[in-house]
Amino acid sequence: MRGAKRYVTSLERALLAKSRDTTDPITGPTADPTRKPGRRRRRSRGGRQSEPAGADAEPIAVPEPSPSPPTPAAPQAEPRQRPAKPAVVAASDQRPASKSPDAAAAQTPRPAASETEKPRARKKKFPGKFAELSLSDQMLAALEAAEYLDPTPVQTGLIPRALAGVDVMAQAQTGTGKTAAFAIPVLEMLDTGEDAPRPQALVLVPTRELAVQVRNEVGKLAEGSEVSVIAVYGGKPIRKQTEQLRDGADIVVGTPGRILDHLSRGTLVLGQLRFVILDEADRMLDIGFRPDIEKILRRCPRQRQTLLLSATIPPPVARLAQQYMHEPESLNFSTKDLAVETIEQFYFTVDPENKFDLLVALLKHEQPRQAIIFCRTKRGTEKVHLRLAKHLQGVTTIHGDLQQKSRDRAMEQFRSGRIRYLVATDVVGRGIDVTSISHIINYDIPQFSDDYIHRVGRAGRMGREGVAYTFVSPEEGNELTRIEVRINRLLQRAELPGFVTFTKPEAVETTDERAPTPKPPPRPIFGRPQRRIRRAL
Repeated sequence: MRGAKRYVTSLERALLAKSRDTTDPITGPTADPTRKPGRRRRRSRGGRQSEPAGADAEPIAVPEPSPSPPTPAAPQAEPRQRPAKPAVVAASDQRPASKSPDAAAAQTPRPAASETEKPRARKKKFPGKFAELSLSDQMLAALEAAEYLDPTPVQTGLIPRALAGVDVMAQAQTGTGKTAAFAIPVLEMLDTGEDAPRPQALVLVPTRELAVQVRNEVGKLAEGSEVSVIAVYGGKPIRKQTEQLRDGADIVVGTPGRILDHLSRGTLVLGQLRFVILDEADRMLDIGFRPDIEKILRRCPRQRQTLLLSATIPPPVARLAQQYMHEPESLNFSTKDLAVETIEQFYFTVDPENKFDLLVALLKHEQPRQAIIFCRTKRGTEKVHLRLAKHLQGVTTIHGDLQQKSRDRAMEQFRSGRIRYLVATDVVGRGIDVTSISHIINYDIPQFSDDYIHRVGRAGRMGREGVAYTFVSPEEGNELTRIEVRINRLLQRAELPGFVTFTKPEAVETTDERAPTPKPPPRPIFGRPQRRIRRAL
């Protein structure tokens, strides 16, 4: 219908405005002729124009277009463009464009090597001579972190043979690094996979303190690997050790008694064991561990590698090796002098009642960095400790009657240097490695000559210097002679200025005149002599 009015939607209104666009190329867009003058559109808060919708829409009459001659379209002006900034190009990058794609690829600048590919990792050169033993980089890094530079003779000779899978019986002086000598090849040959059997290695030691020391040493050499090491020994709750064994341990270090306890409980299974190490084997036999050691070795698989290390190899140790080892190779790294050459050894001839006074005077005169005073019995050790603590500071004791917690605390304080004097029995005479020990005092002469060797070996560790003094009473001359014969060395007699250690017995004057013999009683003149009646008991 002509002239009819209807509501116009917003879309139609936009199309209508576009068709009637009369934009002036100079003055800009003109006003819309269909828009009523004097009326503005409201803007919303967001800035957009609000449009009527539905019933609120404004009716607009849309007349039909009348036919008219086409008018030529006004020429539209091109939009102004900002001049492009000239690109700054380095002189080295201004290269002529090449026509061929190969030449273009060849002329494109190559990126730096650090952006695309990593440089090849060069093999680190480790200091010392351990690199000559064909060890892994991980082990060499652990040795460098532990400040192990050059191997000792026992390490140079034992490590290659152990890596070859040979049973070895090694003899070396105390303090020459026997622990690292067997720990390094065992760590190199362990299987660290998730499906690897556990435990793979068993280390038997004579004392609890040595078990803790070996565990710490092996753990230090296993730094950076996934090898787990635990120590099992008496005096500690067995439940915690059982949990550690249940979680899985690659290396188990322990005393023979506690190892047998776990075997009887079923918490330790040695069916898939690969390595067995007997550390300080002579000491284990001396203190009566031979039956326990044999029981443990019988429960180990036959296809295993066994290493035996000791400072001395007496006939009982040699028989044990021949019985439970497969064609063992014997390596002797000890010199003619069983005692360490860097230790000066002296003895005092002293009366038993003057021993303690001599001990106090000697310690005040020498002023050692750290010293161990060895006694023969537990009761004697406790007495010397209580008396010495009244005269000097920094004194503690270790013996078999102490609880394991007290022993561990005393040993930790002595290692850290907080304790200066340690009064102990032979329980710390094997394998204890404290590098700051400068003096060894044998308050009681040892019962066995080999015990003297191990006592003195606590000083002079790894080539350091030390001094050893032995108190000898006049009745103990034979024990001193046996020690000198065993170590093939004469001990020098020492004297402390201003201190009388030994009082010579006074000579008894004897005369040639003999004492007159008593005369027999005179016989009675009258009557019979009196009878002597002997009564029976």
